[in-house]
Amino acid sequence: MLKRALIIALSSFTLVACSSDKEIKKESDKEEAATPVVTEETGVETEEKNQSPLTGEVQEKEFTARAVAVMVNNHPKARPQSGLSKADIVYEVLAEGDVTRFLAIYQSQKPEEIGPVRSARDYYVELAKGYDSLYVAHGYSPDAQEMLTSGFIDNLNGMKYDGTLFKRASFRKAPHNSYISFEHIQEGAEQNDFDMERPPEALNFSDKGPVSGEASQSVMISYNNNPLFNVVYEFNEEEGKYERYSNGEQTIDYDSKDPVLVENLFIVEASHNIVDDAGRRNIDFESGGNAYLIQEGKLREVQWRNVDGRILPFENNEPVSLRKGSTWINIIPSSEGLAGAVSYQE
Repeated sequence: MLKRALIIALSSFTLVACSSDKEIKKESDKEEAATPVVTEETGVETEEKNQSPLTGEVQEKEFTARAVAVMVNNHPKARPQSGLSKADIVYEVLAEGDVTRFLAIYQSQKPEEIGPVRSARDYYVELAKGYDSLYVAHGYSPDAQEMLTSGFIDNLNGMKYDGTLFKRASFRKAPHNSYISFEHIQEGAEQNDFDMERPPEALNFSDKGPVSGEASQSVMISYNNNPLFNVVYEFNEEEGKYERYSNGEQTIDYDSKDPVLVENLFIVEASHNIVDDAGRRNIDFESGGNAYLIQEGKLREVQWRNVDGRILPFENNEPVSLRKGSTWINIIPSSEGLAGAVSYQE
């Protein structure tokens, strides 16, 4: 029997530019700003240039791009998807019935193709807003349509751009065949004068010290006992990351065949309520609740909070750091509870 738990909150930290003396400072003002590495134990520890705000990883290029959040189809007929292996953050959340969809957030990498793209729901829009994302979807519920047309978030929707920015794949049937490229996302942003040079506020990362918690080499998440949407994460010790499986098949990229590899797995318990005859839901992302944070083969009980639209991990009222790399956040109904929906093995 799993213990009750609460999810995982990410906290933001400040970008700081530094130099050692006045002469060097004048020159360094022309260079890229450094991003501090923040640890739970010591606060600001070191500064590294060009650290991804959503993965904590350091690359040669400067991370100046705006985040892009794309609704990705998870119906069995849409698998394997394109672009998921390059997402910095992925939320997996129930839509109608027992079907989950992904909100894939990109900032450090830009896959050539993303999809199949699916329709918007209001709570996915709110999650995308937490990262100041350009939101990409194909279709919408009535509540989501009202948000998108009111200017709540910059967005591109296939209802307007089907056949132009969004393309239909010949190897799949609608509604599982809408795709968009990053080239077309950029083209759509330019057409609408969206600012794409404003990176999101950075999350809190630390690779210092061992990860605490119970051994969890294999973790299974059940959505209403529907095996088509059962999720299994298997720890790959060589990679130090989790591989993801749906209905027994590994989650890979359709085009590149690259596997999805996850450094941080958050399993969050939140209240779900059916709000109409179509089975659409209201999900409470404000109240906080129980969660598991799973990293490096260890499962840790935490609590989650909504901090400026982001679902972030806390323990004893203190923010919890993420390991550098990708983060997947699985949202489960509180009616099932963590103990009822999640199982793990050493």
